[in-house]
Amino acid sequence: MVILGIDPGIATTGYGVCEYDKVRFLYRDCGVIETAKGQRVEARLAHIYKSVCQLIETYRPDALAIEELFYYNNQKTVINVAQARGVVLLAAEERRIPIAEYTPLQVKQSVVGYGRAEKRQVQEMARIIFRLPGIPKPDDAADALAIAVCHGYRSASRIAVTQMHNLADSKKTGGQ
Repeated sequence: MVILGIDPGIATTGYGVCEYDKVRFLYRDCGVIETAKGQRVEARLAHIYKSVCQLIETYRPDALAIEELFYYNNQKTVINVAQARGVVLLAAEERRIPIAEYTPLQVKQSVVGYGRAEKRQVQEMARIIFRLPGIPKPDDAADALAIAVCHGYRSASRIAVTQMHNLADSKKTGGQ
């Protein structure tokens, strides 16, 4: 399964691309989509949208995992991040790519094993999981890889639970 992880933002949107075969992760790419501070918001959003569409075309992900919006103290920031998330979700939806959303707590829990882990711990685990020589840079790219890892682990556990339920149902009905 190819996963495109996204850490949305209006100035910097992080992305991380990996493959997951339910046993190990394979690093494909990571980076950031940057927009200029002086640009109109519409132009910044268009750039994010087009860049995500290009990532989708290049990597053909089976799923897009994105960080859920959480409340910032600055209302303007939360609105801009919500708009950036919106164009990312639109790009995936238009291409019928399944979308999964995760809170920062879920990402930390999945990657580090502790929902209140420090950012540095999450980044170090991303380095270890992907067997990289250093922590992915910039931070938004490392965060996007962590979001992709979270989706890999969580989707694998959902598949296992579904298979267990199907097996139990099969036993109840005598395998019919």
